[in-house]
Amino acid sequence: MAKQILVVDSSPRAQSVSRKLTRGIADKLLKQHPEATLKRRDLSAAPLPHLTEDVITSFYTRPDRRDDKLKNAIALSDAAVDELLASDIIVIGAPMWNFNVPSVLKAWIDHVVRAGRTFTYGANGAEGLAGGRKAIVALSSGGVYSEGPAQAMDFQTTYLRSLLSFIGITDVSFVRAEGVSMGEAGYQKALAAAETQMSQVLGTVA
Repeated sequence: MAKQILVVDSSPRAQSVSRKLTRGIADKLLKQHPEATLKRRDLSAAPLPHLTEDVITSFYTRPDRRDDKLKNAIALSDAAVDELLASDIIVIGAPMWNFNVPSVLKAWIDHVVRAGRTFTYGANGAEGLAGGRKAIVALSSGGVYSEGPAQAMDFQTTYLRSLLSFIGITDVSFVRAEGVSMGEAGYQKALAAAETQMSQVLGTVA
């Protein structure tokens, strides 16, 4: 069966580093799997709204008991969840903003991390329902946060890994371009390192 690839971009800049990475990853995946179907969700061009009272109410109302107002409120979330669950490989572009992810990516996360759809509560606590998928996260940052004195300020990596694991996606790889604002030499070094990581990660994708 042909693979379904979902690319989620969150940078508002068309030529951002994170978008360069997601494009590179997607291009390489399509070369590996020419029969695959690629779906792009641009959260900057078409942002999902932050959760409202109606949306949250619809989350906790049984589908057969939702009136038209609640059905309309949950429609965007349902579409985002369906899109995620239809995908075999999820590629997420996440520039570091103030040590975490852009708010448009957080809004998408709030729409797709849903009880009864992507996780549930069982006898032993939360159980992910979105397992069996591969996630590749393309990170970009102006400084270096994977090591050194600034490492403690990287809330982005732990957050995304924990969140994906929470919904059952434990096969998560990171491609990181860091130090892109540290002069031209730092920028080129970051892209070269990310390209190497990309090849290593994609070498493990069946």
